[in-house]
Amino acid sequence: MHDIMRKGVNGLARAGLGLLLLLVCPAHAQGLRVAAASNLKFVLAELETRYRQQGGPAVEFSWGSSVHLARQIQQGLPVQLFISADEAQVAWLAQAGMTLDAGQRYALGRLAMISLKSSAIPWAQGPKAALQALRPTDKLAIANPQLAPYGQAAQELLQTLGAWERVQAQLVLGDNIGQATQFVLSGAAPLGITAYSLTRAPEAASRLQVWPVPASLHAPLPQRLVLIKGAGAQATAFRDFLLGPIARPVWEQHGYALPS
Repeated sequence: MHDIMRKGVNGLARAGLGLLLLLVCPAHAQGLRVAAASNLKFVLAELETRYRQQGGPAVEFSWGSSVHLARQIQQGLPVQLFISADEAQVAWLAQAGMTLDAGQRYALGRLAMISLKSSAIPWAQGPKAALQALRPTDKLAIANPQLAPYGQAAQELLQTLGAWERVQAQLVLGDNIGQATQFVLSGAAPLGITAYSLTRAPEAASRLQVWPVPASLHAPLPQRLVLIKGAGAQATAFRDFLLGPIARPVWEQHGYALPS
């Protein structure tokens, strides 16, 4: 009986100690946590692998639209580094006093228009013909322009092509660019506008027809990362790696342009 009581007390003590450690240990002691825009999923998977090969720790990512992630960070999302798909959300967090500095521009994003390879979309005739080939019941997938910079750029592209007003009833909006891409991959939408980087992933490249959008058809997509206030040495080291010489060709291989 005494042994049972002693084991119970010891178990409670261990549980109490574990709870105390959770309460007093800073978030960075539990590993490196990073918030990143959905268009970065594949490039960051490769970069994180290379980082670990260089002796760095594993990274835990939270994915989403840049707007949603910035709001979550402002509300207490426990991350140390924010890798945004645009600069406005980094500026918003910096103005709110949530970051260590104004951040660094790490890449320039690109758009692509996509459909499944099995689709009858007439790509050889250009993007205007592809849009005009949509039937009234067909959907056009883009990211929500209110939430994602790639959605804003898609709207600008459609406006430049003179199609924005005409396709309003056909739009299906993803909360982020990854969801918009999935609408096309699943067949829910025969045509979509996405981040060019997402089309470079093997599972997408083997199934999609891709038209890289000339940068002249929409405003630039500068992307910025920033350390969140309280970030430790691990986050700083990973930030430096993403901006460094090993990472630069990887960004380009995944369809990004590099800032000058």
